[in-house]
Amino acid sequence: MSTDKVPALQLEAVRKAFKRATGETVLALDTISFSLRQGGLAALVGPDGAGKTTLIRLLAGLMKADAGVVRVLAIDAALDPQAIQSRISYMPQRFGLYEDLTVRENLDLYSDMHGVSQQDRKMQYQRLMEMTGLGNFQQRLAGQLSGGMKQKLGLACTLVRSPELLLLDEPTVGVDPLSRHELWEIIRQLIKDGLTVVLSSSDPDEAESCDCVVVLNDGKKLKEAPPKLVSALAQNRTFLIQPPPAVKARDFQALLLRDPNIIDAVPQSDQVRLVSKGAANSAVFQGITAQPVPPRFEDGFMVLLHQSITSEQTKTHTIVHTNQVSEPATATGNNPGDLVIEVKDLVRTFDKFTAVDRISFSVRRGEIFGLLGPNGAGKTTTFRMLCGLLPASSGTLKVVGVDVRHGRASARQNLGYVAQKFSLYGQLTVSENLDFFAKAYGLGGDKKRERIAWAVEQFNLENFLNLPSAQLPGGFKQRLAMAAALLHRPQILFLDEPTSGADPFARREFWQRITALAANGVTVIVTTHFMAEAEYCDRALILDGGKVLAQGTPTELRALTPLAPGQLANTVTMEDAFIAVVGKARRELAT
Repeated sequence: MSTDKVPALQLEAVRKAFKRATGETVLALDTISFSLRQGGLAALVGPDGAGKTTLIRLLAGLMKADAGVVRVLAIDAALDPQAIQSRISYMPQRFGLYEDLTVRENLDLYSDMHGVSQQDRKMQYQRLMEMTGLGNFQQRLAGQLSGGMKQKLGLACTLVRSPELLLLDEPTVGVDPLSRHELWEIIRQLIKDGLTVVLSSSDPDEAESCDCVVVLNDGKKLKEAPPKLVSALAQNRTFLIQPPPAVKARDFQALLLRDPNIIDAVPQSDQVRLVSKGAANSAVFQGITAQPVPPRFEDGFMVLLHQSITSEQTKTHTIVHTNQVSEPATATGNNPGDLVIEVKDLVRTFDKFTAVDRISFSVRRGEIFGLLGPNGAGKTTTFRMLCGLLPASSGTLKVVGVDVRHGRASARQNLGYVAQKFSLYGQLTVSENLDFFAKAYGLGGDKKRERIAWAVEQFNLENFLNLPSAQLPGGFKQRLAMAAALLHRPQILFLDEPTSGADPFARREFWQRITALAANGVTVIVTTHFMAEAEYCDRALILDGGKVLAQGTPTELRALTPLAPGQLANTVTMEDAFIAVVGKARRELAT
């Protein structure tokens, strides 16, 4: 990675540790060394708690290493962090937009902070508006922007001056596929203009576009290489397998993951894509056609993490096989296949704005049903109405036979809800949160103790019981939220972007649990921006502008995607389908 130029970044044996509230010392970075040439694009990739954000903050001069040397643009970060900050731009995970200011006022504020002259602003603003597509929204309040537009505004604010280095910490978390595509187009343009960019991500797919990837796990560097060399780690190990007749791909995936010869398995186009420890001669392949496929970055990433995990780390990072999560939610007289959710012509307006516009769908017991759509499509508003947290303006809405418009309290007794953002009490410990929610659900005495013990065991929370939940790693926050939502054995589980920002291990574990719950009669309604996760759904609908654009099985939705010349139908992804459906609707609206 070295050139004749001074490296943009150079780290030598960097260590950084923190103390938790429990007194435990956590080694966030353990003897990390790497360098990056100027003008390149590098990604820091790894699971939750790998050390990505800590490393980004060290590079930004916002904290000091305990040992080792950090040089940014040839400046020693320990000696002169201010000099670094005057030459770089940094966009944290939660960028500090002022939601009561307009787009233009936010840009002006950051220009004032960085001393950008009025003459420079004119030229820079024009460039940024063209790049981000925000030109027509300059007078809109930032708080009224969609999630993707907020991210683009945050990026624009970091670029009001012309930095030599741009640091982006998880820039696409919570962003829909269309907005993510647009953000990446902006990043690619910045690279063409000669800017050096370093970004962190828990999504391995984003690493494919980078010049170099640094893979981290538990504070250690596992590999520093171009993405193709990481993909090559799974060479001759990656296969597509057709499930047996009448077996769902997600159920077959769960079966395959029990085999010790399998490193990874995910549903893909009604098949299962798996990564094996070796060639296709394992017992799991006997009698089943295994089609070799070229490895992708995520396959090699999973191989690399598998190789790095010790028996102690297995408790927190390996995929947990959750077939033991047997929580039958069906009450006496309720049969699999019964209609449990009925929505017809549902409308929700806010003043003159229509957030949900006459949508209709139904969900049967034990189904996994997906609500897909861009940021601002109306998914969360629909969720809140289904849960009885927000009244509908008009339409019919029944949950387990109860008209939610007139019996919201009784309908909520059957529901579990995991919000888009961690919504438990951060100042309370894990144990205190479980106790609080058990009581809120009306559990007491032996029943409460039994259910809390179940939750602690099922979600591997034993080592965190006395830790304030705000200090949990991201993946364990998700586990705690799920545990709390299941304490009262709900018949229906609502999951609003539950894996946003989660790493592949956490996402696999999460879907293992959901698959097991659905098999035992729990009905699951889920929103997600990871279109690969829509493959787990029995059916899904795609929303935009509050309207239903399409609904059906993943197979039916993929069939809506026009094939490129020579493209095979089984290579179409749910992301392709999403972009095709939403893109077509927007083009038709524009004409």
